[in-house]
Amino acid sequence: MNVHETIAVWIDREPTLDEEIGALGDEDTFEMANLSEDQTGVPGTIFISTAMGSHGPRVKYFRKTGPGQPSFSVAVASEPRVLASSIPDRDLAGLAQPVLEWTRLNHEALARFWWEGRYWSDSEVTAFKAALRRL
Repeated sequence: MNVHETIAVWIDREPTLDEEIGALGDEDTFEMANLSEDQTGVPGTIFISTAMGSHGPRVKYFRKTGPGQPSFSVAVASEPRVLASSIPDRDLAGLAQPVLEWTRLNHEALARFWWEGRYWSDSEVTAFKAALRRL
């Protein structure tokens, strides 16, 4: 499947992390981390990364990590919003609220990481993660 076919499929559903990474070109580089509840105060895992693909800054939430897990993406902004989800609607509202709040709390740092983080040293990335605010 080429990138255009993959992206067309994503219009109807939240892409898996494997699909997003698979759509990147050979020259694309990025940094990423799976942040746990201990780090965020949000039950589950929040995936953060530097710029990936052609979309804007976002974080991705998973109840648990692993291939093909349902997730939703949240725009990194002062007023974050859910952009796409593969989590059932009946569960989304309860799961999204703390992720939206955490993203709001950290949006400036997350945006800086999205745009600049792939050029940071390991110690800078470690300091960034340590400085993120918990709920």
